[in-house]
Amino acid sequence: MFIGEFRHNLDSKKRVIIPAKFREELGELFIVTRGLDGCLTVYTMEQWTLLLEQLKKLPSTKKETRLYVRSITSKATECECDGQGRIQLPSYLISEAAIEKECVIVGVADHVEIWSQTRWEGYQEESESFEDVAEQLTDFLL
Repeated sequence: MFIGEFRHNLDSKKRVIIPAKFREELGELFIVTRGLDGCLTVYTMEQWTLLLEQLKKLPSTKKETRLYVRSITSKATECECDGQGRIQLPSYLISEAAIEKECVIVGVADHVEIWSQTRWEGYQEESESFEDVAEQLTDFLL
């Protein structure tokens, strides 16, 4: 399970450190792709395979399905950590997430997200209060 929030910088070679706490669970090879809310999403190969299976169940005759599937799969890239625990992010993903230098790497239960620090802080400020969201979701948790 991925939990926690870590701050690292993108270096001049477009590499970012994946926290040691996440590297073991991610495995040697994993997928980074466009995420929701302006971040990048990191999946283990197992989670990526499950996601692809779910995407195949969506009706391909619907325009929204085709757009969603293309948006996730066309931006996906396989990554592996180097000896220092860094991954190199492609320029198109850096642009997609508006990462300039400072990054926030967040554990989100079954996946990891990589945010530009600016977007993460904006997301936190704009989000509804934790208590209000918890109240709205209570029925789903029981």
